[in-house]
Amino acid sequence: MSEIVYPPVIKTALGVFKALNIKFRLEGTENIPSTGGAVLVSNHVSYLDFIFAGVAAHPAKRLVRFMAKKEIFDNRIAGPLMRGMHHIPVDRDAGASSYAAALKALKGGEVVGVFAEATISRSFTVKDIKSGAVRMAVASKTPLVPVAIWGPQRLWTKGRKRKLLQRNVPVTILVGEPMHPKRGDDYDQVTLDLRARISELLEKAQREYPDVPRSDETWWQPAYLGGTAPTPEEADKLDMEEAEARKAARAADEADKGGA
Repeated sequence: MSEIVYPPVIKTALGVFKALNIKFRLEGTENIPSTGGAVLVSNHVSYLDFIFAGVAAHPAKRLVRFMAKKEIFDNRIAGPLMRGMHHIPVDRDAGASSYAAALKALKGGEVVGVFAEATISRSFTVKDIKSGAVRMAVASKTPLVPVAIWGPQRLWTKGRKRKLLQRNVPVTILVGEPMHPKRGDDYDQVTLDLRARISELLEKAQREYPDVPRSDETWWQPAYLGGTAPTPEEADKLDMEEAEARKAARAADEADKGGA
């Protein structure tokens, strides 16, 4: 597979991180296989997570093909980059094609990145996750690798202004031991086990994070650690309200087109 775009993008990103003095803590990167397919499953706290989850695979010299919503590929700036890096578009109205593309990549020896929560977690805890990652790992006979990321939410996350040039932000990336689900397993149970492993890694990252938020920045700390981020229950309600608003907006847009 031609890699004209991905390596320069990584080099540029690492240069920016160095200039901003992003303080990385990486652990467990040896758990990402140096060859062969793997499903890398990460939590989701920011719009930058695909970059940092990709950093987790850098020591193994692997490039991660992330599954991302189709709308990103439709963007005139991000789209060409996403296609050039051979990421995998996810069309919610045609999920089978996305699944097939991911399986093809895995069977071809690629590392496929999945944010199984689907959307950013407002509570900064791990939301319920889908079983798709487990099914892909089983179908392709590849390992599941849990990953937890903490810190990028301070740079750019849902409902907050971007602070992409903020300096000296610690970013923690923890990689857990691979899981090896197989046919005949209870996929729902394996999915629960995967979520538990990611949650354990995330809580470790949060509790051991070197920075404590200032009194005016407690929004980026989860409620269970005394922060003012929404609780999981409050976050679920906000997500439902947002989904309903999007649905109503789409219906209104279709009605306008129908009346035109």
